[in-house]
Amino acid sequence: MRKPVRRITPKKAFLLAYDAIVSVIALFLAGYLFYTDTKFIPLMFERFKATWYIYLLTSIVIFHLMGFYDQMWAYAGGVTYLILVAGVTFQMVISLIITQLIGQRLPFQVYVIYWFLLLTAVAAIRVIYRWTRSKNALRGLYMDTNVKTGKPMIKVMVVGAGMAGSQLITELRRQGDRIPLLAVDDNKLKQTYKVNGVPVLGTRHEIPYLAREYGIDEIILALPSASAKSIRNIVSICQETSCDIKIVPFLSSTIEGRSNIGEIRDIDITDLLGRDPVILDTEGISDKIKNKTVLVTGGGGSIGSELCRQIASYLPATILILDIYENNAYSLQLELKNDYPFVKTHVLIGSVRDRERIDEIFRTWKPDLVYHAAAHKHVPLMEENPCEAVKNNVYGTYNVADIAGQYKTEKFVLISTDKAVNPTNVMGATKRLAEITTLAMNCKYPHTTSACVRFGNVLGSEGSVIPLFKKQIRTEKRVTVTHPDIKRFFMTIPEASSLVVQASVFARGGEIFVLDMGKPVRILDLATDFIRLSGYEPNVDIPIQFIGLRPGEKMEEELFLDEERIQTDHSEIFVLGQINTAEKLLLELAQLEKLITCPKCSAELDHHMRDLIDLIYPLPTK
Repeated sequence: MRKPVRRITPKKAFLLAYDAIVSVIALFLAGYLFYTDTKFIPLMFERFKATWYIYLLTSIVIFHLMGFYDQMWAYAGGVTYLILVAGVTFQMVISLIITQLIGQRLPFQVYVIYWFLLLTAVAAIRVIYRWTRSKNALRGLYMDTNVKTGKPMIKVMVVGAGMAGSQLITELRRQGDRIPLLAVDDNKLKQTYKVNGVPVLGTRHEIPYLAREYGIDEIILALPSASAKSIRNIVSICQETSCDIKIVPFLSSTIEGRSNIGEIRDIDITDLLGRDPVILDTEGISDKIKNKTVLVTGGGGSIGSELCRQIASYLPATILILDIYENNAYSLQLELKNDYPFVKTHVLIGSVRDRERIDEIFRTWKPDLVYHAAAHKHVPLMEENPCEAVKNNVYGTYNVADIAGQYKTEKFVLISTDKAVNPTNVMGATKRLAEITTLAMNCKYPHTTSACVRFGNVLGSEGSVIPLFKKQIRTEKRVTVTHPDIKRFFMTIPEASSLVVQASVFARGGEIFVLDMGKPVRILDLATDFIRLSGYEPNVDIPIQFIGLRPGEKMEEELFLDEERIQTDHSEIFVLGQINTAEKLLLELAQLEKLITCPKCSAELDHHMRDLIDLIYPLPTK
């Protein structure tokens, strides 16, 4: 890869010329200030004429080598100014050594004065530049209109007077379209101080009063470590005002490079659920994925596509996106090619039901790792179409896991669900069968590590409640909930996908990994919060209607029953005790496979499916 060529911009050229000139001026002034007796002035001039070019050249060379002209001085901090001090000191020492060697050494006091004058001069121009870059904010404190755009300035209240709040105020001033007028913080000791020149005038409880008193347009939360309960409470208070409510990215997002403190966004439902940032063993994951060929089935879906994105960040040689629908898979391929140009991506159209197609894919590409996300997940629809659920969820898993074993793939990872625990519906039953199929394949093919990762609902996935609520608010002006007390586990798609990748690294074969989903959330609370975030009042602007439980739906889901749970090296990933039913399961699957091809098999299929599930957990009889 070609190295980027460093261009000498006008700004760099100006700084270089300025530094060179002031180094000569500083030398002259240092000598003049030291030689107070006029009889020494001729000597000082002689030494100056003999050595000025040394100081000029050393300043150019050393300041360049120290990176003075590569720094972004508009964003300079403590470390940047330490580099400045080190560079000036180094330049002074080198100049002293050279003048000593040529017999033109000056008194040491002259060098001390020179160092001080030069440091002051080179620092001053950079501090002035940094200040002028942010002067729009200073002008904005006294102006109602943005100088550049002519639009009214947005008056901002910052919630949180800590480090994030301070950084936010700095960024708002730099952007120049918002005026940070005041801050609030629950720490009453901070209310006698200013944060970056902005007064801290109260706690969260004073937000409505302060918003009215100061004509605030926008409230921005700068609370990266606040709990979900605290965020919910603050948002609820903010909703008593007419202000727009926004939030700055969490610290984890900033560190990982996905966003920065200036990318202010609207509050969304994930902020109210509030889960701790996921910490991953990135080195361990990279060791397992880098330069490998990775197959993701159902790669165009919500979980599958996010898995592809996160896997791509660890630089595999190739990502194979297998999906039966081409549009989403193609869009994902374009995205990955743009974001990760050194990772080869291929879209493979096909169904996991088609054993010949799966065999062809493994024969052609020989994937090292397989993440099996392809599945039917819609509970009510699968109640009405049990044969299709078994074909896709059970035999799709059987095909991919079996062929992966035949081709000695390193790892096969099944993406499972909390509905597989104590299943009361067809979808959950088929996913439980898929889990046991995976464990059986681990026994059948010792060269392939097969394991399962089980988690609950993910926010924003296709068919989940959030897209449904959005559509209902937009088109029906109402929101439906099946029952006032129904609860579900929730996790964001990126969080779930990252933990799946982490769990796959832990897999040694035959495990069911369970992700820590936190506490279950009432769907009614979720609906209420979402309506408020959409700018409406629940049961005033948007009614909430209870429509009753759907076929096969539970009041609460479970992630495990009474199995032994063992903590892994990751605090959010558990592993369950192994279940050894491989031989009997494979015999039952062979019988069930014959029934799948029979067009009039629903009743018999249901009977055999229940028999299989009864091997693990008893199902209620119809």
